[in-house]
Amino acid sequence: MLALRDNFVQCFSALRAHKLRTSLTMLGLTMGVATLITVMTIVQGANLFVESKIANLGTNVFQIARTPFAVTDFTIVLKALKYKKIELDDMRAIEEGCRDCEEVGATVSNTVRARSGDNEVTDVNLYGQTANMADIDTRNVEMGRYFTPSEVEHHTDVCVIGDTLVQRLFLGMDPVGKALRLGNDELLVIGVMEKVGSVLGQDQDNFVMVPLPVFLRMKGNQTSLTINVKTSKERFENAQDEAHLILRARRHLSGTMEDDFFIGTKESYMALWRSISSAFFAVFILVSAISVLIGGIVIMNVMLVSVTLRRREIGVRRAVGATKADILSQFMVESVMQCIAGGLAGITMGFLVALALRTYTPFPASVQTWVAVMGVFLSSAVGLFFGIYPALRASQLDPIVALRSD
Repeated sequence: MLALRDNFVQCFSALRAHKLRTSLTMLGLTMGVATLITVMTIVQGANLFVESKIANLGTNVFQIARTPFAVTDFTIVLKALKYKKIELDDMRAIEEGCRDCEEVGATVSNTVRARSGDNEVTDVNLYGQTANMADIDTRNVEMGRYFTPSEVEHHTDVCVIGDTLVQRLFLGMDPVGKALRLGNDELLVIGVMEKVGSVLGQDQDNFVMVPLPVFLRMKGNQTSLTINVKTSKERFENAQDEAHLILRARRHLSGTMEDDFFIGTKESYMALWRSISSAFFAVFILVSAISVLIGGIVIMNVMLVSVTLRRREIGVRRAVGATKADILSQFMVESVMQCIAGGLAGITMGFLVALALRTYTPFPASVQTWVAVMGVFLSSAVGLFFGIYPALRASQLDPIVALRSD
C-alpha cells in the first residue's frame, strides 16, 4: 500500500494535470461555502448592530405604553388601540408610588413637517418629552443643551433636533440658536443629539424633541403617552412589578382581567429581532445547503467522468502492484482535497465580504473562527461523502479491461 505522502503527491499531480476541470469542480462548493459564511456573518453582525442601536434603551430602563412595543400580530395592535390612553396622571402616580423607580418620565410622538428658510423636510418624528428624559435616554446631546424643567413648566418654544435635520436644513452652519418652523409654530433650536444612524432601515436621526406641554399644545391631548422608567439593574424586576400593580389599580383591573397596557424593555425588541432574523437565517441556510449539495453532486459527476477518462492510468497502476485500497484512497483524497480547496476559497470570499462591509459601512461584520472552522469541516465532509462512489467505481475496475481501454 502506498505511503500517505506518495498518495498526496499523486493526487497533486493529477489535479495539476487537469487545472480547468479541477477549478470547475471546486467552483460550486466555493460558492456554497461563501454563501454560508456570508449569511452567518451578516446575521451575527446584524444581531450586534441591532442590540447596540435598537430602542435607545439601557438595560435598566423599561417603557409602558397603550400599544405593544414589539409584536408581529397586527390584530393585537388593533385591539390595543381601543384601550384607555395613558396620561400624565398615570406617570405622576408611578413617580409617587414606585419606590424602586429612580426616574419616571414621559414621551409622546407624532409626525410633522420641519422648515428652515427655503428648505423643508417631511415626515419628521416629533417627540414631546419631560425634562428628565435627558437622564433616562441613553443618547447624549452633541451640541448645545437639552431643555430644562423650567422651560418645560413655562411651555417655552425650544427644541432639540437630530443629525438628519442638521444635514438637510442647516448644512454648513451651526444650528444652535437658529429658528425652526414646525407647522405654524416657530421654535428655537437649543441642541443637537448625537447621531445614531439607521436601525432596520429606519432613520433614527430624523426627529425634533420639544417640551411635552409644547407638543400637547401643537397636537392636542388625544395621543397616549409612553412612560419611561429608569432604575438600577438590581431593582429592575421589582420596579416593573410595582409600576405594573400601580397601573392595574388605576385602571381598575382586578383578578384575572388582562392588562390593557404593555411593558417593554430592550429585551422585548431584541426578542422580536431574533425571531425575524432566525427566519431569514433558516431560509438563507437552506439556500446555502442547496448550493453545497449541488457542488457535491458536481464533484461526484466530474469524478465519475475522471474515472472513465483515466481507466488506462488505473489499469497501469494495478498492473504494477497498486491494490484496490490504493486506487480507492487516491480518488478519495483527490475529492477531499478539491473540496477543502473550494471551502478555503469560499471562506476567503466570506472574509472579503465581511471586510468590505466593515470598511465601507457602519455594520460590525466579522467572520468568527468557529464559522471558518465549520466551513472547512463542511467542505471536507462533502468531499468525503460525494467522493465515495467514484472512488469505489475506480477501485473495482478490472485491470485487464482497464488496460485495453483507449
